[in-house]
Amino acid sequence: MRRFTHAGSVAGVIDIRIPDGLIESQYAYAGEPGRAFIAALPARVAEFVGRWELTVDGPSMHGMAALVLPVVRRDGTPAAVKFQLLDEETEGEPVGLRVWDGDGAVRLLDHDEGTGTMLLERLDSGRMLSTMADTRKAVLVIAELLARLTAVPAPAGMRRLGDIAGEMLDDLPDALKAIPDPAERALVERCGGAVREVLGEPGDRLLHWDLHFENVLAAEREPWLAIDPKPLAGDPGFDLWPALNNRVDAGDVLWRFDAMTEVLGLDRGRARAWTLGRVLQNALWEIEDGRSLDEEDLEVARLLLGMPGASGASGASGVR
Repeated sequence: MRRFTHAGSVAGVIDIRIPDGLIESQYAYAGEPGRAFIAALPARVAEFVGRWELTVDGPSMHGMAALVLPVVRRDGTPAAVKFQLLDEETEGEPVGLRVWDGDGAVRLLDHDEGTGTMLLERLDSGRMLSTMADTRKAVLVIAELLARLTAVPAPAGMRRLGDIAGEMLDDLPDALKAIPDPAERALVERCGGAVREVLGEPGDRLLHWDLHFENVLAAEREPWLAIDPKPLAGDPGFDLWPALNNRVDAGDVLWRFDAMTEVLGLDRGRARAWTLGRVLQNALWEIEDGRSLDEEDLEVARLLLGMPGASGASGASGVR
């Protein structure tokens, strides 16, 4: 845990701890930009606490990519400041949050375009959706949030699913050569085939991309709100995978898929194809990083494809 202090802000002396997990993840996955981000954090925290006239009122929090500070605004309103590395995924976050304007998602209060630093409404970080014991109820919460979030068209300039999918298909032939297991290779190839079938209609809705149980927090103004979007423009079917693979139970995958497609009003065939696209995306990343393919991902794909021997494949589902 790296600790720093800084004096001279409206908060007096700021005593902040940069968690080891954030440092390690930035060094490992973001390379030199991640190291520069960590090095710049002390001055950046001091700058924005002062600029936005904030008082830090709790310990720092973090995920793999961001430092979050609970703060109080000058008028006494609780809020949170999010510091993160600015890249092609995170640069769309404030854009998406502005479009949603608090409808199903955390509300953006202020934003610095140059650094990607955001001032957000304060949610209850101690009550993630992952604390809900009934995973089926949790999946329905996510489905209802996604129905609201994807109801609006993506703004101009947003990353586009069609471009991402096209790049995945371009990378697929070489990636297949790197998969030693014939069954896994055939499964990933089928995922690519499913994406080809829907590539011509990639959609134009505003997607969250990463709505799993830990990215939904309790709030005062609504029971649950989404956080941490990595927005792009595309088909809502591409947004289902995180909830299918979160706290996964193979016997529940098809129930989750059917429930989510029903709540969102999606065509099941297209939703299946775009969900297989997420499996393909993950597989390409694993291959690029020299890791084995994720077995839970592959099992989700087998179940959606109705392949013999898949766990829980005997359950009824509209995808067949």
